Amino acid sequence: MMPTQIAVQMFTVREHTKTAADFADSLKKISAMGYPAVQLSAVGAMNGETPEVDAKQAVQMLDDNGLKCIATHRPWGQLRDATDQEIEFHKTLGCDFAAIGGIPPSYGHSVDGYHKWLEDAIPVIEKLKAAGIRFGHHNHSTEFYKPAGLHHTLEDILIDEAPADLMLELDLYWIEHAGLNCVHILKRVPGRVPVIHIKDKEVVEGKNETRMAPIGEGNLDWDSILPACREAGVEWIAVEQDQCFRDPFDCLQSSIDFLRAKGF
Repeated sequence: MMPTQIAVQMFTVREHTKTAADFADSLKKISAMGYPAVQLSAVGAMNGETPEVDAKQAVQMLDDNGLKCIATHRPWGQLRDATDQEIEFHKTLGCDFAAIGGIPPSYGHSVDGYHKWLEDAIPVIEKLKAAGIRFGHHNHSTEFYKPAGLHHTLEDILIDEAPADLMLELDLYWIEHAGLNCVHILKRVPGRVPVIHIKDKEVVEGKNETRMAPIGEGNLDWDSILPACREAGVEWIAVEQDQCFRDPFDCLQSSIDFLRAKGF
């Protein structure tokens, strides 16, 4: 089993990757903090039909900063309809894990919709696997909706009915936000969680509400969660703070400081 390592999900600093210069500067800052890797998602300089930074240039920028790409988020339509191009893209990046940020709304938020998506996903999963690339689904809290009359959630379909080759890029914050225990979920999917996302959940001072926070600054039970990640075979924990209420690089620094103190 690979040791569990930590990375940055670039969605955290998406406002600082819109140009090639900003992207390079962000990678430099992340490397200086001690992170060894990133997940490429929402990098504005790499998006669009004529991106300012292509895969080859991105690899060079990563190499210049001693970083590697351990995962991506890619559009489902691109993965489904242009699988060969996606394979080439990931091979160029040296990345063996592609994920989607969620099942497209066009499938419908229903049992039938999730079954239809699985039907469409299986040939994509198989083709990517043949090329040495794993494919995963990233959750928010909406996947833990229980349709009327059922005692299981939509996410249970992906856990219990999908082929084992469907990886689960679990976002532990959203599991807890949905009212479940993420340690219990991790115990159900050993070997299917090579990359996961984490952020903390803090109570806003003087208010009856919560918000996202750097790891260790909130109330999630990391002394239980982090060992469970290792036991489930998580290879990479990607720090992803969707909303930062101070400088996102300061948040990333706080998160890595906490995780390093925990032995990562």
